[in-house]
Amino acid sequence: MRTNRYVVQSLELHLFFGRIMKEHALFLEAGFTPADPSFPQRAEQFKRGFEALLSDAIDLGNGVVRKEILESGEIVTEFTDLAERQTEHFTGISISNAITGRALCLQPGVGQCRNLGPMFGRVRNLNRTALKLLDGLICFKENVLKCVLQGELFTLNYPLLIEHIIREAKLYRNYVQILEQEGELPEHIVKETECFWNQIMMEHAQFIRGLLDPSEAELFCTADGFAKDYCRLLEASRNAHDQTLTRQTLEQTIKFRDFKAAGAQGIQQCKIRSIILPLLADHVLREANHYIRLLKQ
Repeated sequence: MRTNRYVVQSLELHLFFGRIMKEHALFLEAGFTPADPSFPQRAEQFKRGFEALLSDAIDLGNGVVRKEILESGEIVTEFTDLAERQTEHFTGISISNAITGRALCLQPGVGQCRNLGPMFGRVRNLNRTALKLLDGLICFKENVLKCVLQGELFTLNYPLLIEHIIREAKLYRNYVQILEQEGELPEHIVKETECFWNQIMMEHAQFIRGLLDPSEAELFCTADGFAKDYCRLLEASRNAHDQTLTRQTLEQTIKFRDFKAAGAQGIQQCKIRSIILPLLADHVLREANHYIRLLKQ
């Protein structure tokens, strides 16, 4: 159990997913109305909890996590810093931008760490904290979804988006549980990875399509095209048995990543009409970068 793989894989997982979860909480908070203040208050608590977890992961991961992780664009991108500052301005929701500054300064390691004994204990505590936070966040998201579907709550977030972020949180929790039980993550089961992330990419395209201003006809059609392409890839990957479509999926995801990057820049520069928060544009870009790394690996 006391292995470098356990430590490094845990920290790399938290650096990616910890940021994703704190942003999920922020997007939920930004989408609630003043009718019931308990919902945005609870979302704010989770945002702060994952900010603290991410901050600890940055402290522990400096000089430990692998170079390819830091260079993949899944932890931070060139847009993240400004996206956070703009989103804080637009929503009035505080964002600890200093965490991003520290993430940008992370130094890579080679998958090894000194003083493995003390580091193991700190990482184990971090994993336990993550599991507790995730149990609470998943329960909160599921309650929000139930209230929306039963007509008890209005939110600016699509029900599908809430289902989407529930699935991502459950994947994160599953990975942490495997690390705690097995001591390391197994080699990726490519078919399962492609099925999961193809669905995520398909839904990203659907959300982008639905949040664009109706006047953005060309971008709407492009996003709709990506949604249809990933729908086909998802169906093919589900029916592929032991074969995979990695090369085709990688090529498609690189194209989609480039579309998202152009979108993130356009939204920051106020050149795209939409109701997409700058941080949401950066968020989906980082997830595409993460998927690209998995496909290449």
